[in-house]
Amino acid sequence: MHDIKKIREFPAELDEKLARRNIPAVSSLILKLDKEKRKLIQSVEDVQSHLNTLAKEFGKRKSAGKTLNVANYKDKILIKKEEIQSLENDIKSVSAKLDGILYTLPNSPEQNIPIGETEKENLEINKWGECPEFSFLPREHFEVPAASGLDFKTSSKISGSRFTILSSGIATLHRAISQFMVDTHIREHQLKEVSTPVLVREQAMLGTGQLPKFANDSYKTENGWWLIPTAEVSLTNLKAGTITPHDMLPERVCAVTQCFRSEAGSAGKDTTGMLRQHQFEKVEMVTFSPPDMSAQELERMVKCAENILQKLVLPYRKILLCTGDLGFSARKTYDLEVWLPGQKLYREISSVSNCGDFQARRMNARFREKPESKPDFLHTLNGSGLAVGRCLIAVIENYQTDTGKVKIPDCLKNYLANATFLNEQGELE
Repeated sequence: MHDIKKIREFPAELDEKLARRNIPAVSSLILKLDKEKRKLIQSVEDVQSHLNTLAKEFGKRKSAGKTLNVANYKDKILIKKEEIQSLENDIKSVSAKLDGILYTLPNSPEQNIPIGETEKENLEINKWGECPEFSFLPREHFEVPAASGLDFKTSSKISGSRFTILSSGIATLHRAISQFMVDTHIREHQLKEVSTPVLVREQAMLGTGQLPKFANDSYKTENGWWLIPTAEVSLTNLKAGTITPHDMLPERVCAVTQCFRSEAGSAGKDTTGMLRQHQFEKVEMVTFSPPDMSAQELERMVKCAENILQKLVLPYRKILLCTGDLGFSARKTYDLEVWLPGQKLYREISSVSNCGDFQARRMNARFREKPESKPDFLHTLNGSGLAVGRCLIAVIENYQTDTGKVKIPDCLKNYLANATFLNEQGELE
């Protein structure tokens, strides 16, 4: 959320930064509503002051034993109270309009972000690893015989499209990938593992920027809970409404959870296989940082995600997103895209973002430099470390053999009783 005090002081700066994201100038409307709200608040304070004066006057006259027209005082007090109620209703109305703008404005991009409208303007930073060469035509993940444990037919019967049932060896491989990721993050990257709920209150979704703009992309229960689209929601909200001592920062956490997305805006995209699902598993990283450290924490978090891919020996490329492709809450984002031989494409497997104080303002998540210091807003960062299902896809496609087997990456063997292959029947051997 944008700082209203900063908008009052530098309105043109807001318009200039948001123009880089193709957002029309909006500062004049914000300032108009803000001025109207502050004027109404002042009016309430003035009427309340008059009401207090009436009450004191009544008390003094009564204590002094002077003649009182009680009915007249009651009428005056009632009028003032009704006036306050009317003004407070006006404040609520104006506040709703102002919040309706502020809560739907995306974060301002950093100055070094490339300007562009679509992913075509994203900037490739580097590539890692060599794309494997095959003596045969590589298949997509759902065509590899070893992946016969992917059951789309039964899952469709039970739940509909974009769900997958995993069974036998591939289910075990999927679980091993998840456990390997979490173990690496907590043992090598010094992240603290957290187990979080997948059902959250509306305020939690609002705090991280999923609401109100992207309500159609998530699932809401009848009693008002929301299913998390990513553990970023539950992890980041750990600091909602809190003040953290500076010496406890940066604080780095991770969680593996089920995630749920309606994919409302992706009709017709990736409908075959398990690349884009309504329910999937993801390891999420979140960092709470003082403002002066968040830039280096972003680079650190990206390296954590890259280390997972490097240990799995999966070729990938690192992309800096342009202004038009940035997520709603992000000020700077790197995507990691893994090579999928079956598609002959790099596909996103991790997105790592610095949100600055944007989410912290929405959640009122603050830190204190010194015990006597005034609290300031944290910087929050989040990133996939990694999407488990997409990682499984990448392993299947990059490690497939001409016989239909899938070779097990060395770093996963300890999690799979030293199995070396997922065989043609979908069993570990």
